[in-house]
Amino acid sequence: MCGVSMNNDFNSNRAPEPVGLYPHARQVGNLLFLSGVGPRERGQKKIPGVEIDDQGNIKSYDIEAQCHSVFKNVRAILEDAGAKWEDLVDVTVYLTNMKNDFPIYNQLWSQYFKNNPPCRTTIEINALPTPIAIELKCIAFVSTQK
Repeated sequence: MCGVSMNNDFNSNRAPEPVGLYPHARQVGNLLFLSGVGPRERGQKKIPGVEIDDQGNIKSYDIEAQCHSVFKNVRAILEDAGAKWEDLVDVTVYLTNMKNDFPIYNQLWSQYFKNNPPCRTTIEINALPTPIAIELKCIAFVSTQK
């Protein structure tokens, strides 16, 4: 059985801190697997575009602000792991409200991925571990190993 060396784990000092015990990314051969990435910002309690009530429930959110933030976080992790935005080959997108959020997210996607868009799957889920409305799970192909 083949094991994966821990030397292939990457953590970005620009992306939000993980909410559990996992790296931001792990490289295996020429593939870079990113853990789920949301719109939170490193070192911040307030999430871009999210208003929380006194009980910690989402009062309102701005999917556009969250999309911009999550794309920024993905780019930071890719770059810190030695990859580029254009290296993305497959992205799974989790939305908590497909009906309301898909049109805005889809429009922003077409702007961010105007050239060489990766494969994409978008699914609606009931909730995410933090009070966010979008999370991306990404795979990139990098031409050189670290």
